[in-house]
Amino acid sequence: MDPNVLHNLSYGMYIVSSHKGDALNGQIANSVFQITSEPVTIAISINKNNLTHEYIDCSCRFTISVLNEETPFVFIGKFGFKTGRKEEKFKDVNFKKLPSGCPVVLDNSICYIEAEVAGKLDCGTHTIFLGKMTGSEMLGTGKPMTYDYYHVVKKGTTPRSAPTFIKGEK
Repeated sequence: MDPNVLHNLSYGMYIVSSHKGDALNGQIANSVFQITSEPVTIAISINKNNLTHEYIDCSCRFTISVLNEETPFVFIGKFGFKTGRKEEKFKDVNFKKLPSGCPVVLDNSICYIEAEVAGKLDCGTHTIFLGKMTGSEMLGTGKPMTYDYYHVVKKGTTPRSAPTFIKGEK
């Protein structure tokens, strides 16, 4: 079996965010997709060890900020290679807090989706959260960054906690 065939599946680059009381956190995610159109349901895959998972579990809400291709690598790293347990990820980032308490990243984002958790599926290391869309807005223009673009053009790597991590891959 060749796990590299999985590189032919299409993914994007997103910041999934949530809150726990007044505390905010967000992380890079690539496994985000629409499940249904009536009602609009979105699925996200989040590692159980990530702080964002804890916040989504607690608040039962999340937002997805869609990153554009021009997003600087250092910005991706702020949300993708650092933990919210040690750093305040929203420090020095333009964002807005929605009435639900969830933050939306404004920097480098084309649009956002807000969702309320409607179900979840335990997948071992990750949880798939199903969210009923409760809000959305276009924020800017540009092309959404794909995971392929992130790897090929930005020369990004896949962290061990990502659902698309392949052991032994360089």
